[in-house]
Parts: sequence; C-alpha cells; structure tokens
Amino acid sequence: MTTRVIVWRHGNTDWNAGGRVQGQTDVPLNDLGRRQAAEAATLLGAMRPDAIVASDLRRAADTAAALAALTRQTVSYDQRLRERFFGAWQGLTTAEVAAQRPAEFARWKAGEDVVGGDVETLDDLGKRVADGLQDAARLAPGGLVVAATHGAAARQGIGHLLGWPIQQVRTLRALQNCHWVELTADDERGWQLSAYNVGVFTDRPVPPAV
Repeated sequence: MTTRVIVWRHGNTDWNAGGRVQGQTDVPLNDLGRRQAAEAATLLGAMRPDAIVASDLRRAADTAAALAALTRQTVSYDQRLRERFFGAWQGLTTAEVAAQRPAEFARWKAGEDVVGGDVETLDDLGKRVADGLQDAARLAPGGLVVAATHGAAARQGIGHLLGWPIQQVRTLRALQNCHWVELTADDERGWQLSAYNVGVFTDRPVPPAV
C-alpha cells in the first residue's frame, strides 16, 4: 500500500516580495499569493486528495483553504509544519541581516547552522517537520494527503524523511511560491521523492525560502 504526500509551499506574501525574513511571523498572503493558491488548488483538486493538513500560520492555512474550498474538505492544522524559527532575523530583509549579522548570514549562505540570533537548527527543523509529515501520511493510508507548509520547512523536512545529510538537502533548489513536492511512502521502500518544484508561475523569480 503506497501513500502519496504533496508538500505544498504557500503563496506569495509582501514579505516574500520584499526579501524580508518571515520565519514564524504570521504574515498573510498578498493578492498575488491568493491568486497563486487558487490556480494551484485547481491542479491539486483534480488529484482528489483524501486529506488536507497545514501549518497554522496564515499564509499556509489560507493556501490550504483555497484547496479545501474546491474539494469541500476540512483542513487539519499542525504547528510542526510551521516555517523555521529565525529568531532575531525575523522582520529584517536579507540585506539587513547580511549587514547587521554578517557571521550568522555567512553560515546561512553556506548551508550551515546559524550560530547566534536564536535561529532554529537545521536538525531540529528537519525532525519536527518530518514528524508532522509522517503523521499527515497517517491521515489517509494508501491515499493522497496535501500538506501546506513553508519553503525552508518543506526542504529540510523532506531531507530528513529521505535520510539525506544536510549537504545533500542543500542541492535542492528553493521551492517557488505555491509549488509542491510529491513523496510516496510504503512499507517496502520507505519514503521516496517522486516530483519536485511542480506547479504554476514557473517564470517568476524564486523568493528566499525564509
């Protein structure tokens, strides 16, 4: 029995557009983000998901709501699917982080854990998101689950599920807004990556997954 899990990044926000670090700040979707969510929901709805789960942060919850409105389902919420906590970085633009906290920023750019600033470690992030995705899969064994989450959370959680080292996770390109990853899970082969960065708006630049 194979279970499919779609890991779906939320739509665009004003902070995405401005290169501002969101982390766990509860920033809403903007007009573009709502349009992205509606268009992506049309594609995902055609897959007939059996369950929908989302981070409780508004940008992910409202993205999931666009799909639920089409499929007439109820969204479950899981705080473990929240974005990485970026501590003192939250609310700053990436340029401001680079200027004000250069040593921390350099480690982040290199794909290493940030030392200082109360930024969540990559291992902690990967473990909590992976735990959330494992439980999401249990909502519909043998079916299809859509999990609406965030860019950094999705990438690190997926890497943890697949057993990849941090250096290998870094080779995954950042998810575009409202794009998704498809995973499969079964007792024989475990978790496998089926598709990555799928969706609409493919001609738009990729905002930082923060």
